[in-house]
Amino acid sequence: MENRWGRTRPHDDRPPTKIKDKTIRNMYKRMFFHVKGHWSLLLLALVCLIANSLLEFVIPQLTRYTIDVAIPAKDYQVLPWIAGGVLGTAVLLGLFGYWSSTTLASVGQRAIFDLRNELYRHLQNLDMAYYDRNRTGDLMSRVTSDVGMLQQLVSNGMMQIATDLFTFTAIALYMFYVDWQLTLLMLATFPLMLFTTRMFSKRIRSSFKTVQQSVAEVSNHLQDTLSGIRVIKSFANEDYESERFAVRSETNMRANLRTVRLRAVYEPIIDLLNYLGMVAVLVFGAWQVIRGNLTVGTIVAFLAYLRLLQNPIRHFSRILNTIQQSAAAYERITEVLETKPQVTEKPDAIPLPPVRGHIRFRGVGFSYRGDVQVLKDFNLEINPGKVTALVGPSGAGKSTVAHLIARFYDPQQGFITMDGHELKDITLKSLREQMGVVSQDIVLFNGTVRDNIRYGKPDATEAEIMAAARAANAHDFIVSFPSGYDAEIGERGVKLSGGQKQRLSIARAILKNPRLIVLDEATASLDTESEHLIQDALSRLLAGRTCLVIAHRLSTIQSADRIVVLDRGTIAESGTHDQLLALNGKYRRLYDLQFPQDQGEPNPT
Repeated sequence: MENRWGRTRPHDDRPPTKIKDKTIRNMYKRMFFHVKGHWSLLLLALVCLIANSLLEFVIPQLTRYTIDVAIPAKDYQVLPWIAGGVLGTAVLLGLFGYWSSTTLASVGQRAIFDLRNELYRHLQNLDMAYYDRNRTGDLMSRVTSDVGMLQQLVSNGMMQIATDLFTFTAIALYMFYVDWQLTLLMLATFPLMLFTTRMFSKRIRSSFKTVQQSVAEVSNHLQDTLSGIRVIKSFANEDYESERFAVRSETNMRANLRTVRLRAVYEPIIDLLNYLGMVAVLVFGAWQVIRGNLTVGTIVAFLAYLRLLQNPIRHFSRILNTIQQSAAAYERITEVLETKPQVTEKPDAIPLPPVRGHIRFRGVGFSYRGDVQVLKDFNLEINPGKVTALVGPSGAGKSTVAHLIARFYDPQQGFITMDGHELKDITLKSLREQMGVVSQDIVLFNGTVRDNIRYGKPDATEAEIMAAARAANAHDFIVSFPSGYDAEIGERGVKLSGGQKQRLSIARAILKNPRLIVLDEATASLDTESEHLIQDALSRLLAGRTCLVIAHRLSTIQSADRIVVLDRGTIAESGTHDQLLALNGKYRRLYDLQFPQDQGEPNPT
């Protein structure tokens, strides 16, 4: 399997994990948990299915009566009643079948609705480290495709198995009552069916797991390429990406074909064993009729019951595919549901009071992976109501500091406090509700301008939305759109310029009215005019608030109250712009690289 750059990823070549038998038991337990709140619908469906099973006895009995009684007695008057009985039974079978199908579908849809929401809520509660390890397309496949696989299990499989068990038991008991020898002869093929089913079930289950994994790979590729379509087109790599997609599609096709081949072998074997049982009944029954031990009508009814007895076996052979496919999907779903976030709240966590913004790092050590230390014995104090800037080369740990303040991750060593409260002692919601983040990597959602600004405060009034847009210098370009605040911005704001997207993100932050602001390269990729407008908007946003600025462009942070220079996860220098220049250290070298001496010192902004 290739990765994003066309290189082989060794772990993709591993055989799919075998699903243990307890997986199916756990799957049924979880699905039962989701359907148990719909007892009235389940009861109605069960009544309909049992009624259907009982009605199956009627037509063979009418057939036996016609052959053994009506025909020999030449009773013409009873024939209309027999015809009416057959047609009436057929109508009732259709009605009960309709009610059971629609009721089970309703239960199935409700259960899948609950499970999909549970899975999505759990994904929302997982920490950022989980998303660093997993691909978006794979997670999307689990929420959509894998959950959808369980629908047929709930809609038909679970109740069908219970109904077939009832039908099988009732018909088998009746057949034992009619002729126990003939019944035992017919049931002799059932152990072979069970053995065949068990043998094929493992292979089919493994095959379906491979299918699900290949679907996830296709989803991953779609997510990567469709979100990066501009890059693909700019490099004229449409054919290259089409070929890579074809490889993944072919893997999915081969996995599906393997599953089809297994089913194509399994189902005819089951049918053959069914016909073997029918042959035994037909031959032995005919011998009994010839000897006068059975009537022709009885043997005909017996053959009809045999078909009814074999129907549960046929159903199970079909349901087996649903069960194994669902088990493969269920295992992928439970992998997510059983994942525990690394960043969690203590049971006694307290809401954070209104933030002043006094932040302290004490002996903090942190790594995204165990072998690479990003912060080492890191100590930093951010004073309330002040602007603190972090500068340094890429990989120095600047963005990591912001991530730790928001508790996207927890440090492996040391601790962080906010206004004297250790971050682990306060609730995540109360912390993040009082923070505003404006970054270079702007995330806007497909929708209107209004929706994206209001994301910072869902219950905001129209006046508040427009006030935030004006404060962010965004109102003028918004009203220039034909639809104004109702203008659709496209996926990730594709219809807007870089400066317009940034101003919308600032308006969103202003509307939230946070006490702590993090600016992560907020103006790094903008032109001079856009930068001037955004700096003006930021000056309004930062007034009276604690602010952490992460910057490569030193022109944007020269007026900061304190500038901290990071290098390889530690603080190399700290002070004001003038103090750091006077040190002739790392900050001076960074400054000279950006502003050669012959250009003169730029004006602070």
